[in-house]
Amino acid sequence: MIHFVGAGPGAADLITLRGKKLIEAADVIVYAGSLVNPQLLEDRKKDCEVHNSAYMTLEEVIEVMACAEEEGKCTVRLHTGDPSIYGAVREQMDELSRRGIDYEVCPGVSSFCGAAAALKAEYTLPGVSQSVIISRTEGRTKVPERETVRSFAAHQATMVIFLSAGLLPRLQRELMEGGYPPSTPAAIVYKATWPEERICRCTVEALADTAEREGIRKTALIIVGRFLDGAGQRSELYHPAFTTEFRKGRTSEDR
Repeated sequence: MIHFVGAGPGAADLITLRGKKLIEAADVIVYAGSLVNPQLLEDRKKDCEVHNSAYMTLEEVIEVMACAEEEGKCTVRLHTGDPSIYGAVREQMDELSRRGIDYEVCPGVSSFCGAAAALKAEYTLPGVSQSVIISRTEGRTKVPERETVRSFAAHQATMVIFLSAGLLPRLQRELMEGGYPPSTPAAIVYKATWPEERICRCTVEALADTAEREGIRKTALIIVGRFLDGAGQRSELYHPAFTTEFRKGRTSEDR
């Protein structure tokens, strides 16, 4: 069996219990060495075979998995964050399916969740933003025209932008041309949940200058939206006058 495992956002203790157990049981581990915390490998078996996929092609990764499967070994494919977000897992799954090799997915905590924790923020703030757009800036890898940062910016919803710290002049321009006012609050969260985590708060018009000043060029999320101001409406869910399945709302007379 091949287990795709989400390693979490960075901190070694933010992997799931299931993911930790799978690492401990693995005979072969193929991990995304450019982003996965190497401390997670300390729980592996002494005779576990380890491969760093940062130096491998898709074909080489699949070959390692296929050979392990032929030998009846348990393989963990360790991806950063959650495998479903910019993990390039679909192409691996398709090839495994073509070869008749079984696999399963163990979800992980995404870095966009780690970034919210670092910011002590709620992405979906009542009266401010009820949607979170996860996207990236177009670089060497193209983005569908209907999904450009500029097109999403028209909504002025909360945006979490991956893989774009090295493209900030372009990102900044697209955000403003798309509809965000230049003064919209923004944040650059470098290596969320890692010991070297850094948070740089700024505005959309200052993103590129802030990153340049702080020397941040990669491994950072760009967060944009008025939710960063922290001012929103009170949630109806816990309002005393709001009736739910579990609690009847009370009027001022009832209280």
